[in-house]
Amino acid sequence: MSEMKHHSALSRVTFAGLLITIGIVFGDIGTSPLYVIKAIISEAEQFDKLLVYGALSCIFWTLTLQTTLKYVIITLRADNHGEGGIFALYALMKKKSTWAAALTMIGGSALLADGVITPSITVTSSIEGLRLINPEIPVLPVVLVIITALFFIQQFGTKFIGKSFGPIMVIWFGMLAILGFIQLLTYPEILNVLNPIYAYDFLANYPEGFILLGAVFLCTTGAEALYSDLGHCGIKNIRISWIFVKIALLLNYFGQGAWLMNHPQPVADLNPFYSIMPNWFLFPGILISTAAAVIASQALITGSYTLISEAVSMNFWPKIKVLHPTTIKGQVYIPFVNWLLWISVCFVVLFFQESSNMEAAYGLSITITMMMTSLLLIHYLYQKGVHLVFLALLVLLFGSIETSFLIANLHKFANGGWFSIALACAFLLIMLGWFFGRRIKNRHISFSNVNKYLHFFEDLSHDKTIPPIATNLVYIIKANDIHQIESKIMYSIFNKQPKRAQTYWLLHVDTVDEPDTFSYEVIQFIPGILIRVDFHLGFKIEPRINLYFKEVLKDMVANGEIKLTSSYESLKKHHYPADFLFVNLDRIMIQDYKLSPWETMIMGLHAFTRLFSINDVKALGLDTSCVIEEKVPITIERPLNRKLKRIG
Repeated sequence: MSEMKHHSALSRVTFAGLLITIGIVFGDIGTSPLYVIKAIISEAEQFDKLLVYGALSCIFWTLTLQTTLKYVIITLRADNHGEGGIFALYALMKKKSTWAAALTMIGGSALLADGVITPSITVTSSIEGLRLINPEIPVLPVVLVIITALFFIQQFGTKFIGKSFGPIMVIWFGMLAILGFIQLLTYPEILNVLNPIYAYDFLANYPEGFILLGAVFLCTTGAEALYSDLGHCGIKNIRISWIFVKIALLLNYFGQGAWLMNHPQPVADLNPFYSIMPNWFLFPGILISTAAAVIASQALITGSYTLISEAVSMNFWPKIKVLHPTTIKGQVYIPFVNWLLWISVCFVVLFFQESSNMEAAYGLSITITMMMTSLLLIHYLYQKGVHLVFLALLVLLFGSIETSFLIANLHKFANGGWFSIALACAFLLIMLGWFFGRRIKNRHISFSNVNKYLHFFEDLSHDKTIPPIATNLVYIIKANDIHQIESKIMYSIFNKQPKRAQTYWLLHVDTVDEPDTFSYEVIQFIPGILIRVDFHLGFKIEPRINLYFKEVLKDMVANGEIKLTSSYESLKKHHYPADFLFVNLDRIMIQDYKLSPWETMIMGLHAFTRLFSINDVKALGLDTSCVIEEKVPITIERPLNRKLKRIG
């Protein structure tokens, strides 16, 4: 019922909902006017009417086809119970093939790399405006202080400042619209750029016009965030608020173009964004720009937490510590990711120095994410039974657009694009090692039919010759089939050291594709002796199994299914509660089995990722005071090539 209420709340359009949406969804794409036109004219060989008209026409049609048509109209419909993003799209797949998983990992890695570049370029671009007031102002120290403060406050949650995001971004977009409209009145002919012939002429006839698409692409870099934030705001709120945002963006872009046409001899290091501001408004304009840049950075940082959290729950990323600093639904804080991003962002600022240098690193990674999203979206629509002619048109349209952007952005590889690719590759290696390493290990898990061992459990539970290890012995199991159990658990209970208990609990955590599923079911194979509990948790639900298990026990006691009094006579008469002991099995690959070169590399990566991964005990929120850990080998039957000869 709570899921339905939450979903219906997201689907309602309210003023507050629109305000929140403008505050948290459009920060990235909304701050693009800070640097897009500047990047285009700084990379251009010659300044003329074709450059201005052609670039603006490309911007308009990019925002219309790529952002509006692809994301706002089509992709937002591919929601997983209200949730969006590349991992939610993967979860929607009926058949999760290896190539689909690979595309998801590539797209997710590139999106994480974008989370490093965006705060760097947006904050630096805004602070560089201070040089117009005083050229001697040290930009880098100011940028580093702002970025450090931003990452420092993440651990306390952003509830106390989050409420101001909406009003500030409304002021920002209002400023963009007004400043652009004033300039538009001085040169209304600039509206002719709506004609796509200017975009074609620019790409066909302007020197290196096609390569400048890499700079044009920066106007749509935040489009992927629209999809990722779907679960926070709802499709209707995003679509309606996008109308206001797009008009404000276009007015500002056209206003910058009008200013350029009125000033045909631009000076070096010109940023038309600040040039269209009146001198008296320059300082407040820079303050508003800085606030918008901080909000855009905050959106990317929060998005990175959500992305990693989803990746962990779907086994694309190693298990790491996830905290909930506030009571806001879905808001998480991941210390490892926070400080990794902080170090990376500070490195980008110090390494590239100027926002103009960062522009080369920006765009290439997000182009790759968009292409991965497109491929997964087409495959999803194909599974949904969408007509092949429509799919072919989508492939032709977005394939040509995104391939063009990719080729154009690749020209920036040597000038800084290599950094975002290297960063994405680092994230990708972690995902590959964890995902495929787990798959290799799981391939060698053997299962037993639990029904064949029921009398073993019953006999062991009543065997007085074996000292009891605990009243309740709890194992976390991996078997999805309710009648199966890992052979290694049977080995741990009966062979390694017979473990006698009054009740054996088998807990299974089923992470489902629906984001907010929160339920459980109980099967008593032997009433009071062998009990299996299956938790069905959505991929956005924190797996706090210790807490959830206590709730299950309360329900079962209330229903008269079990009694939770101590099994020891001296304690039972004093009504002491029963004791619980959790056994966590750590599966390790033995060294005497020869893997293929690919599998050897993957297992090496997997071993590396385990260095900063937390174990199942911490990941599932178990009480460490009542957990024992056992290492069990992954046994692979491997016959000897020749018979061992006995000589004595």
